[in-house]
Amino acid sequence: MTLDVGTSSVRALLFDGRGRVVPGSETRLEYRPVVRADGTSQLDADRLDRLVHRAISGTLEQASDEIGAVGVSTFWHGLVGLDAADRPTTPLILWSDTRSWRQAEQLRARLDLETVRCRNGCPIHPSYWPARLAWLRETEPDTWSRTTRWVSYGDLLYLRLFGELATSASMASGTGLRRLTGGWDQELLDLLGVRERQLPPEAPELRGLRPGPRRRWPRLARAVWLCAAGDGALANVGSGCVDPTQRALTVGTSGALRAITDRLPERLAPGLWCYLLDPGRFVVGGSLSNGGNLYAWLLRTLRVEPAGLEARIRRRRPDAAGLTFLPLLAGERSLGFAAHATGAIAGLTQATTAEDIVLAGMEAVALTFAGVDAALDETVPGARRLVASGAGLLSSPAWVQMMADAIGKPVAVSRAAMEASSVGAAELALTRLNVRRRTTSRAGRNVEPRERARSAYAEARRRQGWLYTTLIQGST
Repeated sequence: MTLDVGTSSVRALLFDGRGRVVPGSETRLEYRPVVRADGTSQLDADRLDRLVHRAISGTLEQASDEIGAVGVSTFWHGLVGLDAADRPTTPLILWSDTRSWRQAEQLRARLDLETVRCRNGCPIHPSYWPARLAWLRETEPDTWSRTTRWVSYGDLLYLRLFGELATSASMASGTGLRRLTGGWDQELLDLLGVRERQLPPEAPELRGLRPGPRRRWPRLARAVWLCAAGDGALANVGSGCVDPTQRALTVGTSGALRAITDRLPERLAPGLWCYLLDPGRFVVGGSLSNGGNLYAWLLRTLRVEPAGLEARIRRRRPDAAGLTFLPLLAGERSLGFAAHATGAIAGLTQATTAEDIVLAGMEAVALTFAGVDAALDETVPGARRLVASGAGLLSSPAWVQMMADAIGKPVAVSRAAMEASSVGAAELALTRLNVRRRTTSRAGRNVEPRERARSAYAEARRRQGWLYTTLIQGST
């Protein structure tokens, strides 16, 4: 069985011994984070627990036998505090929460930023724990003093299911507090006033559910539960992108472009991060805070009907609207990691239509990915193609073509397109059970870049860079 806990839904699935989804076994429950204008982006951890339990129960109804192993995928960077009784002292704060941007700037002034980024794989930014912990300590001293542990959501889930606190190397690497070579970063812990015993120890797996969950789910009584891994790393595995020759391009709520290598990169190009799939396998890439959420926002805000939109977009010339769009409505991660960044559109005229703006927004995301891909060429060279997954991207073949045109590499659609993270979690679970299977490529046919579109997007990317330099780098 797999669990995929994303930022907008929980999904449970069953897989057979050949890594195939058991038909009819999916349970999917959607939810929305609390998002506010001040940068808040958070969830109620108890409510999320209830959804996860419902998803497990719904999928186990379709199981005909005991479950051998459970693979779990969760979002990176989430943070929740626990008191001495392991009750949450904070909401579950998500990667997209930007309230700690001032503390990020203060930390940036006190640290050697490149040394920290190359040592831990994460820049100093509100998405990661250092800035967020500094913010909580400064703005909520009572909460800070009551908190005895700081954990990710997967750690909290396992604590409640097993009575034991543990995290994976993958989840720890996404906090910004773990060294890529192992162990928590003592310099940052001292600076933040955090003790190592407040952070979860690492373990590859747990087993032996507590009596309550064991009675509720007898088919899981003897299962091995792999400690949760980052959804992005598992999407690479599920898409078959497990070496530098193929990169995984995922657009769900947000977006990311990642490569996996078994060597610690000698140089991490500016704007990239490096996390872990597991010890010895490094995930290098860049993330966009706006992906499918930008497309949904455009349709909703501009009141554009989706019916027929895809066909009309496919008929449009590249950069036809002539607009320059910064797709930073949820702040910026790669490549600039500007904590204060916001979105912008330049080039509007009285002739501009709502559809023009939608098209420009989709193209802007593709142009930003082109910059991430160029940085990956410096750090983990050798990619022959990108493999696309995620509902946000794959609901629009026109957007897939834009990605190929803007990036200048073939883009193939993953056959595990909509559940790449779940398939990746299943792969690791089956490996743990020593199940041998024939590995086949999960990539479909290539969508090739078009040369005429490539030159048009190169010019659009230059305009986007100018607008970014003027509005974001030139402001505070």
